[in-house]
Amino acid sequence: YSQGHVRPEGDFCPICTLPIPLPVNNHSLLMPCCMKRICQGCHGVALKREMGDCAFCRTPFPDSSADELAMIQARVAKKDPSAMICRLGEIYCFGGYELQEDMQKAIDLWTEAAESSVR
Repeated sequence: YSQGHVRPEGDFCPICTLPIPLPVNNHSLLMPCCMKRICQGCHGVALKREMGDCAFCRTPFPDSSADELAMIQARVAKKDPSAMICRLGEIYCFGGYELQEDMQKAIDLWTEAAESSVR
């Protein structure tokens, strides 16, 4: 990165602090409990050590998609912009977790996330 290129903070693993290879979505996991993007290397090490929880915040993995949705909604309730942008907005936009597609709800979440991150 000494050549003037700058990567966003979210492109670095919060555990090992190494840059996540591009494309980031193919080389990392977004944890629903803390909304941190963990590189596959750190996640693999955690699994190898038989940790049954998030490698970053130590929250147990959700047992079902309903539990995962509840974790995401809890982060949204705390006004976490990454939860609104990365997950719940996408879920409403494309459908998933047994929720119907609702484009207006997705746009409202994305707008609220953008406004809260500007402040």
